[in-house]
Amino acid sequence: MMKISETKTLHLPILVEQDEDNIYIVSCPVFKGCHSYGSTIDEALSNIKEVIDMCIEEEKEKNIGINRFVGFREIQVSLKSAAV
Repeated sequence: MMKISETKTLHLPILVEQDEDNIYIVSCPVFKGCHSYGSTIDEALSNIKEVIDMCIEEEKEKNIGINRFVGFREIQVSLKSAAV
């Protein structure tokens, strides 16, 4: 008898930043330490998918479960003119 596996789709938040060398840095806040990068956004997103797969496998081994994403917030902070 053939075993049928059920596929579940996760919709995960991805934070995208660009550093001073124009490299795209991507992070998935659902998993601790889940970061990657790429020279284009598409490359960075492709790379983060691989890292997410590794994080999911690690979480399965630990049997802990993933964090629940709540949302992003923006806060206002004052910078001294010398810091900018």
